[in-house]
Amino acid sequence: MKFLLPLIAVKDIEAAKAFYKNVMGMEVTLDLGANVSLNNGALALQYDYAGLVGEIDVKIESFSNDHELYFEEADIDGFLERLGQFPDIRYVHRVKEYPWGQRVVRFYDPDGHIIEVGESMESVFRRFHAAGMSVEQVAERTMHPVEFVRNFLS
Repeated sequence: MKFLLPLIAVKDIEAAKAFYKNVMGMEVTLDLGANVSLNNGALALQYDYAGLVGEIDVKIESFSNDHELYFEEADIDGFLERLGQFPDIRYVHRVKEYPWGQRVVRFYDPDGHIIEVGESMESVFRRFHAAGMSVEQVAERTMHPVEFVRNFLS
């Protein structure tokens, strides 16, 4: 068995497609109307989820805050600049830096699903190393094994 992709239920397929294309920079690779695949199956959007599964009561809970879709971005500053071009974005929180050095922003998609965009850890390693930290210091600061960090910096 192989896991293929997450599928999220959406209330407005056109609004969801526009959000994931324009804000998240994803590409629609298969559009079947009620079902849309993005980035060659990285994520699927499903309109009329109740009609698809048919046998259960489906409620799309906007802003349920019980899950998120996680994205990584090598150029977090560039992404934050692009995100700023969308004034209607509703934020969970603006960019913040965690103790391990990763910068992260969380916001909602049109259906109230939390989207997290985190700076890739490779970018964090490189940022710290470029600031003069040794591989060992980067590993300690980011809470990652030295060999793991070294693999990205060599």
